[in-house]
Amino acid sequence: MSRNRDIAMFLSLAVLWGFSFPAISVGLESLPPLLFAAARYDIAAVLLLTAAAVRVEKWRPTARNDLAAVAGGGVFLIAGNGLLFLGQQTVPSGVAAILQGLVPILTALWAIPLLGERLSGLGAVGAAIGFFGVGLVVQPDPGNLLAGDTGARLLIVGQVCSVALGGVLIQRAGPTLEQLPLVGWSMLVGGLVLHAVSLGRGEGPGAAAIGPVSLTALLYLGVFATAVAFMIYFTILEEHGAFEAALIGYLVPIVATVAGVVLLGESIGALTIAGFALVAVGFALLKRRTIADAVGVSTGVGSP
Repeated sequence: MSRNRDIAMFLSLAVLWGFSFPAISVGLESLPPLLFAAARYDIAAVLLLTAAAVRVEKWRPTARNDLAAVAGGGVFLIAGNGLLFLGQQTVPSGVAAILQGLVPILTALWAIPLLGERLSGLGAVGAAIGFFGVGLVVQPDPGNLLAGDTGARLLIVGQVCSVALGGVLIQRAGPTLEQLPLVGWSMLVGGLVLHAVSLGRGEGPGAAAIGPVSLTALLYLGVFATAVAFMIYFTILEEHGAFEAALIGYLVPIVATVAGVVLLGESIGALTIAGFALVAVGFALLKRRTIADAVGVSTGVGSP
């Protein structure tokens, strides 16, 4: 029963997060991007902080390290996702999801200057392979990086960099606050940052924004793809650890790509698929020791 429950949690989380990318594409047809992102995190913050107030005894951040973690998570891990919403105005949802596979690689790279971690030679090769894979996904035009949707794809790469940085900043802060309120407060801070930038851009909901399709997309993202998904994620993280939880990130693009093709008529090219495969290979090389430990095999080499 426990194994079936674990499989159900992994698949449920992959589906919830996978469908979030098509939901963003649908919502962007009528909602301004940063206001859309801010509203998503408003809903999730209310739900998660309500759950935290009920389930967690000490759910308010008061210590300096907790406040630093909330600030770093709010600005980079949450508000940085505004770049994803900007990029997905022209980038297919499947491609946007595939680019998220770079998060574990960039997290390892951010950890070098910020956490004092080391990168071995083979780990560096893995990171290089991962970046080459991203190059196949982005397919930049050297003569004009803003040609077509290359600029939008680079915005999503920027979002991935921001999310990875946010995760490392939280780890560096060493919060004692439990994860549920930590993420809830971070979403509140990130939502406020996104509202401020949205206001500065002059965004506002038009008449077309108040419709059943856009509201359904917003509610799905705020309630299911964020609040409910993070509750599942916390459970997986607690029971199986960070490595197993990170592997979900390589199942999400598959779900997102299939959903985008079936529901939105999107197309994913062979180079994009090849790029995703290289990103996965790069991750495997970078985290080879963790993978070996997970399957009970000794590599005889140090951790990157």
